[in-house]
Amino acid sequence: MWFELLNFIIGIAFGFFHRGKEDLMGILRNGAIAGLILGIIFVLLSTFVMPGGMSISAGFLGIFGIFIVIIIYVIIFIVGAFIGDWLESFLRK
Repeated sequence: MWFELLNFIIGIAFGFFHRGKEDLMGILRNGAIAGLILGIIFVLLSTFVMPGGMSISAGFLGIFGIFIVIIIYVIIFIVGAFIGDWLESFLRK
C-alpha cells in the first residue's frame, strides 16, 4: 500500500509540474513511460528488497502476476498525473 501511495503522489507531482497547458496526450504518453519505469522499480523493491505487506502482490501468478502489478502501477501513476494537471490548471487560474 505504501508504494502505491508513493507512486500516486509522484504522479500528482509529475502532472502538476509538467509543462504545457492541457496537453492530455503528452501527459498520457510521458506518464505511461514514467509510470512503467516506476512500476518496474516498485515491483522489484516490493518483491525482493521488502517482501510482505509493503505493496499489492500477485506473486502466486508468477511472471503474469508481476506484469499485472506493473500495469496497476502505471494506471495509478497516470491517474495521479491527470489529477496533478487538473490541480495545476485549477490553481493557476
